[in-house]
Amino acid sequence: MGVAFDKCETRPANIDAILSGLDRYNPETTTVFQDYVVQQCEDRTFDCYSNLALLKLYQFNPHLLQPETVTNILVKALTVFPSPAFSLCLALLPAYTQPFPTTESETQAAQTSDFVESVQKLARLSTLLESAQYAQFWSTLNSDDLYADLVADVAGFEELIRIRIAVEVGKAFREINAEVLEQWLDISNREALEKFVKEVCTWEVEGGVVRVPTNKENEARSEVKSERVGMDMFGRVIRRGFEQAV
Repeated sequence: MGVAFDKCETRPANIDAILSGLDRYNPETTTVFQDYVVQQCEDRTFDCYSNLALLKLYQFNPHLLQPETVTNILVKALTVFPSPAFSLCLALLPAYTQPFPTTESETQAAQTSDFVESVQKLARLSTLLESAQYAQFWSTLNSDDLYADLVADVAGFEELIRIRIAVEVGKAFREINAEVLEQWLDISNREALEKFVKEVCTWEVEGGVVRVPTNKENEARSEVKSERVGMDMFGRVIRRGFEQAV
């Protein structure tokens, strides 16, 4: 059974009480939610349901929106890819912040707002992660000082991303070239790579190849053959269709 969407083992009791009652719609609770976002950034936790509740409050009360809090929520959402967290958060932001403005006024706003630029840069990172362009993700992250500023408040950001990438790699590969994995994890030397894959992933390195243990995602499966359907079966379906029409 999957974990409920609104479940978070590390959620404080006061936040849980707000989310369970009518106070989740009270603008005065925005400061409580904002402090909780700071806490998530510091202790490497992530509470999607709470963060969405805060973004919904911003949607109802645009004057309360804090750009730094919003970008911190988006950065935290990146660390749990490939979950839909980032897309869900992005969908609750004002239309003018979206990566593809649809009106002239939105386009003009996007060209003049530092907040919009930040949101769209983070959306770019999300796209690269979701499309498994991991080397491009790291080169993009390292290409602009604004990215460094955006992720600065999130403790262990790069480590959390590496772990998520490793999880996805482990689902798809039994063996992978060590040099390729270095690029995907943005690890600059073989010694550091071996330390990461052995201590964090419990994988093995043999020569220039990283070997991933068999799991239910990467194990070889026999081909599933399609069922043979004879012409007489089609005939019965066609006859039944005519009978019903009559």
